[in-house]
Amino acid sequence: MIPAYLQKVETAEYFYGDLKYEKKTDSWIIEGEPCVVEAAKRVFPGSSGKGAGLARFKNTKRINGDLNWLMQRYPLRVSQPEIWDKAYTEAVDHVIKRQELNEQPQKVTPPLEFKGELREFQKEGLAFLLHNQRTLLADEMGLGKTPMAIAFLAATESYPALLVVPPHLIRNWQKELDKFVKLPQKIISLFDDNKDRVHVIKGLKPYTLPEASVYIIHYLLLRGWKNVLPDIGFKAVIFDEIQELRHSGTDKYSAASLVASGCENVIGLSGTPIYNRGGEMWNVINILEYHCLGDWDSFTREWCYGYGSDLVKKPNLLGDYLKREGLLLRRTKEQVLKELPPKRRVVQTVDFDTGKYGSLIQSAVEKAKSIEGMTDFLQKGRVTREIVEDSRQAIGIAKAPYVAAFVKMLLEAGEKVLLFAYHHAVHDIYTEELKEFRPMRITGHETSAEKEKSVEAFMDGRTNIIIISLRAGSGLNLQKANCVVFGELDWSPAVHSQCEDRAHRIGQEDSILCYYLVAEEGTDETIQEFLGLKVSQFVGIMGDRSETEEDKMLAQGKATEHMNKIVERLKGEKKSV
Repeated sequence: MIPAYLQKVETAEYFYGDLKYEKKTDSWIIEGEPCVVEAAKRVFPGSSGKGAGLARFKNTKRINGDLNWLMQRYPLRVSQPEIWDKAYTEAVDHVIKRQELNEQPQKVTPPLEFKGELREFQKEGLAFLLHNQRTLLADEMGLGKTPMAIAFLAATESYPALLVVPPHLIRNWQKELDKFVKLPQKIISLFDDNKDRVHVIKGLKPYTLPEASVYIIHYLLLRGWKNVLPDIGFKAVIFDEIQELRHSGTDKYSAASLVASGCENVIGLSGTPIYNRGGEMWNVINILEYHCLGDWDSFTREWCYGYGSDLVKKPNLLGDYLKREGLLLRRTKEQVLKELPPKRRVVQTVDFDTGKYGSLIQSAVEKAKSIEGMTDFLQKGRVTREIVEDSRQAIGIAKAPYVAAFVKMLLEAGEKVLLFAYHHAVHDIYTEELKEFRPMRITGHETSAEKEKSVEAFMDGRTNIIIISLRAGSGLNLQKANCVVFGELDWSPAVHSQCEDRAHRIGQEDSILCYYLVAEEGTDETIQEFLGLKVSQFVGIMGDRSETEEDKMLAQGKATEHMNKIVERLKGEKKSV
């Protein structure tokens, strides 16, 4: 049934002005009497044309529905009726479909170009995105917003696309794109061996971009590309962790607004779109669809406690409105728990400081080169272990700030985190980087009393994070945790399983999310291969049991093989300048 405000105005005894379509800006222009122009500027706060007698605003399905409502009160002569008829029909279809989705969520299976599989609630998410192509997907952490967004790109073939992401997630997006999406043939045919399908934009200074299907840029670089990106002609922009734009008035925000305004599909992803003040939601939604919540003054006057206030009076009312209008989709873990396994293991690539890694690895490189002439078997074995240990610590330290940035994101989302690592130097970096969250530690250096104090603080809710040594977690009961993060890896699969079980217990109804944060270089790559993490399907390998003596012997034997691989690789390393 068509809502009353969408009943079309066919005839009128009196017209208050003219409605024209401007192709260059894809906008509608009202020229007419003061009463209709003034009303249009109130209905469409984002309209340009500040002078008298004219109002200009974007041609969107949402705006066109309100425009029809305005024309019921102030009929207008339509200069290009065929264009208006098409826009009107699309607006009606959009509203009716949106109502159907709100009443009964539908499911869409991704196209063949999408190489993964979506859970049922993720198929509902894809259906929502396909209908509401300027919206915020705000599912809780760990529910698969990334694959849903990639499925959206595959389904709409919205190439070229721009991904705007935090710095520490660039490499993971590259991995996820490679894992989940197969470019359509008509896109692939554009490429030869020298052209990229995914290009990561680097540096603040713009340069001629190579041809690609997907471009990735991090938020800190947006300001440098502010005047370039809007002219590229992206068909989709995805803002991952869009809460990065919750504060307006910055060059970053302005650049994001400009590139989004000229794009057909604009998707925001965030498990925590706002942190402190409800008014931050206006800044986030305003990026997705300009002034769909009115301008800042009118939003704060009507939704908040007066002009300039950013404290929303009735947050639930605002949330319900956004959901009804197709501007927000939010599912919690509890709502979809029946579709989730008891443990969800996610292998996620994080960045690392290449300069620091290059410096730290030199000791291991020199030892690897010196091992050639060793004849003493025991000495050679000892040096081999030192090489591997130096290498593990080098990559652990180099990626530690990026691991901390990822964990910070979880903590800001309200998750309760167990952060596991091996080296004390790495524990120290985590402690410093996450000090605002009052982390506790169980690293093997604490007394029994200090260990007990840390457990009590976590279980009582005085802190949401404990930093734990991989080999110091035995016997701990930390069932308050809902996220387990491995910032470093161990050779023994059973050790990881034992760490996971600090949070997961038999009979527990929650679904524990276990993140394995890995770097593309260093020993992470070799240990991943040993653990079977390459394919992220290692439940059987993990064993889900405590480490036995047999496990230790098996792990040691296999680890020796992989340690030799590390040594051989380091022999070929060039000394850094």
